[in-house]
Amino acid sequence: MLQLIRTTAHRHHRRVPQALVSSTSQSFSSTSSNNKKNNDIQGVGTYEAVPPEPSFVNKLNKYSAVITQRPTGGAGQAQLYATDVGKINDGMNKPQIGIGSVWFESNPCNMHLLEVGLHTKRHVEKLDAIGMRFNSIGVSDGISNGTDGMAYSLQSRDLIADSFETAIGAHFYDGVVVIPGCDKNMPGVLMALARVNRPGLMVYGGTIRAGVGTVGSKLGQKLDIISAFEAYGEHFVTGKIPREERDDVVCHACPGPGACGGMYTANTMASAIEALGMSLPYSSSVPAWDPINNVVHPDKIAETKTAADAVLHMMRANILPRDIMTKDAFVNAVRIVMVTGENFILISSFFFLFSLNDS
Repeated sequence: MLQLIRTTAHRHHRRVPQALVSSTSQSFSSTSSNNKKNNDIQGVGTYEAVPPEPSFVNKLNKYSAVITQRPTGGAGQAQLYATDVGKINDGMNKPQIGIGSVWFESNPCNMHLLEVGLHTKRHVEKLDAIGMRFNSIGVSDGISNGTDGMAYSLQSRDLIADSFETAIGAHFYDGVVVIPGCDKNMPGVLMALARVNRPGLMVYGGTIRAGVGTVGSKLGQKLDIISAFEAYGEHFVTGKIPREERDDVVCHACPGPGACGGMYTANTMASAIEALGMSLPYSSSVPAWDPINNVVHPDKIAETKTAADAVLHMMRANILPRDIMTKDAFVNAVRIVMVTGENFILISSFFFLFSLNDS
């Protein structure tokens, strides 16, 4: 089977998408010289080189036109008519923006991302385009930490990258907005953007609000996820606090949606990606949730509107992720990581990302 894939890749002078044979990507290095013949194709140098519809190269829907405009695509067009494409007037002729979130309900970092994606979709449609939402798997480091489940954490980065690449490439989205929340989400979605190299940017899900203790020595104290770790030692090891206070900390350390409250991996990665240029200014600083009204924070909703404007601008100007993620941009991002004193996982992810962009 792998020999057949290699033969097919060589015959068509293009690499096979990373998502298809992720673990054997090195096997296809011999095709890189062939890719140089197709420098006009966005995505060359990554794992996907999907050309636009030839007669639509100067239009915003140049990729989705492969599905929506070809006379041979009747079956695909019929299925699209069942979606928002068919429900919106002249939808088949509008550009399609993929809105990919790492949504799952298992942790506060990601539980609200479907709503963030919905706000993004609504703003995209106000700009005469069509927003098409999709999701991927994710792993909560905070929940799996200290268990065998943590063995799934780092590899989830590549699974997210592969799944986003697959959805974007298979459905020919013209632009992309990616919405991550937890640690390995962010390098995963950026790896996908680097591979497909369609106009796109990231909207960070946002940080969580601080919790507040309600009993004993913790009454009125600000709490975060680290408070829950510390409470274990304070009760079970040193006996400094009673069980009631320990349980109160655990109950109130994470009061709602958003990434772990502190300069841990998620917030630091979001800050570094902002410095990299792949998210909008202040994206890493805007909170995830408005606890008073129990809705997505209004500033985060405003960011989704700006992101919709930005991705359409990128499509019109043909500004691509690989144009933004340059060596100087990575150096800038790594400086942020070093200043905040974060960990090796971020640096290793940036090295991996840079290898995808280094042409």
